[in-house]
Amino acid sequence: MAQKKASLACAECGSRNYSIGVSSNPRPKRLEVNKYCKYCKRYTLHKETR
Repeated sequence: MAQKKASLACAECGSRNYSIGVSSNPRPKRLEVNKYCKYCKRYTLHKETR
């Protein structure tokens, strides 16, 4: 099975800073992680977008 691409977008400024590969199996919730945003210049919550 091939993986689909998804992006991680900053919850504060909305910029899509990271891309990840996700399985095609459905999940009940989207991924949320704290990562560094170069536009906000600090660690913020990033949410998975498709």
